[in-house]
Amino acid sequence: MSDTDSEVISFFVREKMLEEQEPPLTERGAVKWLRENLFSSWLNGLLTIVSLYVIWYILSGIVPWLWSPTWSLGSLSECREVLTGLGETTHQACWGVIRDRWQQLLFGFYPSDAYWRPTLALVILLAGLAPVLFGSIPRWFLLFSAATPFVLFLLLWGGPIWTPLLVGVGLVLGVVAFRYLVGVNQIVAVLAAIIVPVLFWLFLVEPIAFELTYTAPIGLEFIPSKDFGGFMLSVVIGVAAIILSLPLGIMLALGRASDLFIVTKLSVIFIEIIRGVPLIVWLFTASLLLNYFLPPGTSFDLTLRVIIMVTLFSAAYIAEVVRGGLAAVPKGQYEGADSLGLSYWQSMQLIVLPQALKISIPGIVNTFIGLFKDTTLVVFIGLLDPLGLTSAIRASTDWNGIYWELYVFIGVLFFIACYGMGRYSLWLETKLQRENR
Repeated sequence: MSDTDSEVISFFVREKMLEEQEPPLTERGAVKWLRENLFSSWLNGLLTIVSLYVIWYILSGIVPWLWSPTWSLGSLSECREVLTGLGETTHQACWGVIRDRWQQLLFGFYPSDAYWRPTLALVILLAGLAPVLFGSIPRWFLLFSAATPFVLFLLLWGGPIWTPLLVGVGLVLGVVAFRYLVGVNQIVAVLAAIIVPVLFWLFLVEPIAFELTYTAPIGLEFIPSKDFGGFMLSVVIGVAAIILSLPLGIMLALGRASDLFIVTKLSVIFIEIIRGVPLIVWLFTASLLLNYFLPPGTSFDLTLRVIIMVTLFSAAYIAEVVRGGLAAVPKGQYEGADSLGLSYWQSMQLIVLPQALKISIPGIVNTFIGLFKDTTLVVFIGLLDPLGLTSAIRASTDWNGIYWELYVFIGVLFFIACYGMGRYSLWLETKLQRENR
């Protein structure tokens, strides 16, 4: 090889490394993200431009309507006068109605000097649900969770403390009866756990509570259900139905999947009848027809009737969701439980149900979200939920003609609650998947 050839070769051989340089502008930062996600092809670029135009067109109409300097005004006529004086269109929002009536939208006709009671009840509810929703809470806190329903009843409705305490005593008697008889016969134990509390509530709670109230009249001022309303009413009905319908739905799912003929048929009949009729029909049934089946002179609170009916309606849907989860559990899990010598209830509690409920989480939460939104249907039977209160607010001379501002406020409240349930569902799914790795 000649010297000339060596020089030519060395000309193409790098003797030292180049210093690090930043990537091209099109391969980093926001430009790269835009190119890959919004303008990856001519069709995507065209769709992006059209979408941006649609978004701008919508926002150009909504934002000026929302951005309205009317929070401190006290009537719709004042809003129109102020907007006209500022040279603005009178079609802008009049947010003074929210400042003036937000307490009514939240609490209905609940006494204003007792607003602390539903507020404290909400805090206690969240604290009581914490050990159930989050496993990091100490297990002893479950005792507080068990007492939470009775505390909530006392705070919201008031009255002597002895009635909710005696209802709790009935539940304790049912648990004691179940534990005492479960070693003898499981079916008898289950029946006793149901019959003993019911008999105690029907025949002993009222006379015992009367004597205790006469001896020691301790409690809060009684507030009837007719004063409930607004978002508080939706929360009371929704939370009560959600908490009660989940265990009932699980039992119906187990009953439908059972090998016992009578249990299976009764579960199927209940589920199909409840699911086959719209919720609004059941609400009218609770409002109008249920009293015809009660003894003469019996006064059954309408809110309680609605809670019972909504609970049964939701339980039927929860039962089908859980049944799908049970069907998705591999057959080998059932066989493994049998091979370990576990009883039916032990295998369900320790092996089958945990897997089925994990599979059913999205469907269960979706049912709960739908149930919470369906609480607005109670307006058709005379209960003043947030939507029902909008008509009462518009009936006043100050706010006659106001519409969208109230609906936007109510929609935001429901969105926060439903979005929170959806995010918790996603968090729980991620947590369970991570724990199983």
